[in-house]
Amino acid sequence: MKKLMLGNEAVARGAYEAGVRFVSSYPGTPSTEITESIVQYKDDIFAEWAPNEKVACEAASGAAIAGARALTCCKHVGLNVMADPVFTMSYIGANGGLVIAVADDPGMHSSQNEQDSRHYAKAAKIPMLEPSDSSECKEFTKLAYEISEKYDTPVLLRLSTRVSHSQSLVELEKRQDIELKPYEKDIAKNVMMPGNAIKKHVMVEERHNQLTAYAEESPLNAVEDNGAAIGVITSGISYLYAKEALGERVNYLKLGIAYPMPVEKIKAFAASCEKLYVIEELDPFIEEHVRALGIPCIGKESFTMLYEYTAVMIKKAVFPEEVSEDDFAAPKAPMRPPVLCPGCPHRGTFYVLKKLGLTVSGDIGCYTLGATAPLSSVDTTICMGASVSAAHGMAKVRGAEFNKKLVSVIGDSTFMHSGITGLIDIVYNHGANTVLILDNSITGMTGHQDNPLSGKDIYGNPAKQVDLELLCKAVGVERVVVADPFDIRHFEEVVKAETSADEPSVIIAQRPCALLKYVKYEGKCAVDPEKCRKCKMCLRIGCPAISWKSDHIEIDETQCNGCGLCMNVCPFGAIGK
Repeated sequence: MKKLMLGNEAVARGAYEAGVRFVSSYPGTPSTEITESIVQYKDDIFAEWAPNEKVACEAASGAAIAGARALTCCKHVGLNVMADPVFTMSYIGANGGLVIAVADDPGMHSSQNEQDSRHYAKAAKIPMLEPSDSSECKEFTKLAYEISEKYDTPVLLRLSTRVSHSQSLVELEKRQDIELKPYEKDIAKNVMMPGNAIKKHVMVEERHNQLTAYAEESPLNAVEDNGAAIGVITSGISYLYAKEALGERVNYLKLGIAYPMPVEKIKAFAASCEKLYVIEELDPFIEEHVRALGIPCIGKESFTMLYEYTAVMIKKAVFPEEVSEDDFAAPKAPMRPPVLCPGCPHRGTFYVLKKLGLTVSGDIGCYTLGATAPLSSVDTTICMGASVSAAHGMAKVRGAEFNKKLVSVIGDSTFMHSGITGLIDIVYNHGANTVLILDNSITGMTGHQDNPLSGKDIYGNPAKQVDLELLCKAVGVERVVVADPFDIRHFEEVVKAETSADEPSVIIAQRPCALLKYVKYEGKCAVDPEKCRKCKMCLRIGCPAISWKSDHIEIDETQCNGCGLCMNVCPFGAIGK
C-alpha cells in the first residue's frame, strides 16, 4: 500500500518498520513531526519529549547500548546541544542501532542560522545519509539501522526543511521483528575514559576506511548516465532541484551518503564529463571533497552559499542563455511581518518592559517576536537559555545600576531546556539579575508540544509537573513572584520591585497560550467612539486586531479573541465587550 507522507512522517514510518523501540527528542522545526508521528506506533515504540537534545541523545544512546534500536531527532542547532554525546558515541558505537535525524533549515524559515550539519558527520567521523524525498526518507532510515549495527556506529540522517515538509508517495511495509541485542558488561567498549578511548580511536579510523569502501559500492551513491557532456554531483533536495532545472541534459552522481564520500566513483564520474558542476545547498562540503581529489569543478562561484536553491537559479548557472530576468520576477505578495498572535500572553510582558525602558536579554521562542515593532523590547537573542547567562555577563561588566534596568526573558520550556544552569550561575556567582520566565503552559514555538511543566507527556497522559517556584528557590533564589502579565498595573509594580532588589529574582509571568484548546475568552473587544480620545495607547501593544483607520481606532472582530489586554491598557475605558 502507498501513502502520501511528509518526509518527517516517512522517517517515523521507517523507524517503525525498522523495529525501533525507543525514541527521545526535543521539538525543533523542521524536525518536530518525526517524533510526533512516532506517537501513532505507541504499542511498539516508546516515545518521549526530553528536556533538551543532549538528554534526548543520551537516553537514546542508553537504549542502543542496552540492545534496542533507538532514534533521536533534532534540528540543526539542536545538534549543537547534543554534540557532546554524539562525539563520544562515535567511539562507543551502537549495540542495538542508533540513528540521529537532524533537519537543517536553509533559508532560516524558523532558525537563527543556516548551519550545515554535514560538518558534524566529518568531525565526529560517523556516516551520514541524505534522502531527497519521502520515499527515500523511509528507506534510508531503515538502511541507517543496518549500517549502524554492521559498522557499530551511530548514523546521522540529514534532512532539510523542504524534504521534511514536502509530501510524496511512500510504500508501506510491515514492521520488522527485531529482538533486543544481548547486553553484556563491556568496560573497554562502553566506558570512555582516556585509556579506553585511545584504543577506540584506532577502531574509529578503521571503521572510517570501511565506510569509505562501502560508499564506493553502495547503490545510495548512484550515477545517472544520460550520455551528456555535462556532469552534476549533488545530493538531497538539491538533486530534485537540479532534475527539475536540467532534466536529462546532464549526467548525475547523486550522493545518498553525504559522508564519507566515495573517491574512485567520483573520479570515474568526473572523467566521463567534459564539464563538472557541484550543486549543494549551504556549504561547499561536496565541492571541497571533489577539489581535494584534484578534480576541477564549478561550484560556489556559480551557486550561492546562502539560502535555499531554486530550479531557475540552477538553470541560470548551467544554461544561462535559456533564462531571462523575467524568470526571476516573482509575483509580489502582500507583506505579512511576524507578530505575536492575538491574545498572546507575552504581549503584556513586553508592553511593560518597553514602557519601563528596560534592557531585555532575549531567548529562542515565540517571545523572540518581542523584538518586532511596536513592542521593540528585546535587545539580544543568541541561543536557547542564553537570555539568563548573557544577562549575568552583561550585569557583571556594566555594574549594579545597569543591572537594575536589565531583565532576562525565557519561556517555560526553554527554561527547562537550558535556562536552569544559567540561573544557578547567577546565584552561585553573586549576581542580582531579574529573570522573567514566560510560562504559557506549553512549548509554543514548535506547535504545542508538552514539556515537564505542562503536566502531560507526549501521549497526553498525566505526568509529574515540575514546580517552577520550588525549583527556583531550590537553586537559591529567595525572591520568586508569580504574576499575570495581563494585569498591567500589578505586573508593572512587580517588575519595578524585583529589578530594584539587590539579589537574584525570578518573576513567573503566568498565563496560558491563547491558542490552547482550553483557553476560551468570552466576547469580542470593541471601541466606544464616544470615550476614545485617539491617544493610540492601544496600538502600542502591537495586537494585529487593532489598527488606526484614517481618523479612528478599529478592532477587527475576525482577529480579536477577546483576551482583553487592550481594555487593561486603555487609560480612558474606551474599549469594552
